Amino acid sequence: MAGHSKWANIQHRKGRQDAKRAKIFTKIVREITVSARLGGPDPAANPRLRSAVTEARSVNMPADNIQRAIDKGAGTGDGDSYEEFTYEGYGPGGVAILIEGLTDNRNRTAAEIRSLFSRAGGNLAENGSVAWQFERKGLITLSKDLAGEERLTELLIECGAEDYDDAGEDWIITTDGTELHAVTDGLTELGVEPSNSQWVMVPSNEMEVDSDLSGRIADMLDKLDDHDDVQKVWSNVNPESLSLDDEA
Repeated sequence: MAGHSKWANIQHRKGRQDAKRAKIFTKIVREITVSARLGGPDPAANPRLRSAVTEARSVNMPADNIQRAIDKGAGTGDGDSYEEFTYEGYGPGGVAILIEGLTDNRNRTAAEIRSLFSRAGGNLAENGSVAWQFERKGLITLSKDLAGEERLTELLIECGAEDYDDAGEDWIITTDGTELHAVTDGLTELGVEPSNSQWVMVPSNEMEVDSDLSGRIADMLDKLDDHDDVQKVWSNVNPESLSLDDEA
């Protein structure tokens, strides 16, 4: 098992959470609400809800906020009705972009996302034209305080994880997309509880971009990520080739 993964490319907004905590809270609340509506209010029986609740806790969302969002989804509280959407397109230089979100007005959201692509010199594409370039994986964050590298390797072999990487104070563990919660539960049962777990879309091949395009692409990804209805933004660009000053 090698110490390499594409964790750095998995979620564009990671690393910007403190500066945009209120907006992130709002997006996570939407995800919790929809997850509870679709799969029921019990995180133990609803993997998607469990992942959303774990993400909420990882950014220190108050327990009351989490429960209110679950209650809304379960029909015991008031709230807007959101539907899921996925958009695919290409940004400057042909960078592939995949967007997942929740909206209460699909027509408005479609027009606004199309406008963001157009202003950046990109274009929306047909469903399926971009998604094939990505593979769904599980991503688990585990504090290094809980396991050194030798112990981690033993744990991951036992739990069936695919890979891991060194992310400073944490280990970043990748799994097959269908094994996220099995591995998360396995680690917890072995006494090393992850701080976060989520599904991610990993590009099969990363694209390098030159300095002329770097700023334009980074700005476009930021604007898409900032849109109220957008939950996740994935791209196939190598993050090391982007100018992401706001993530420093």
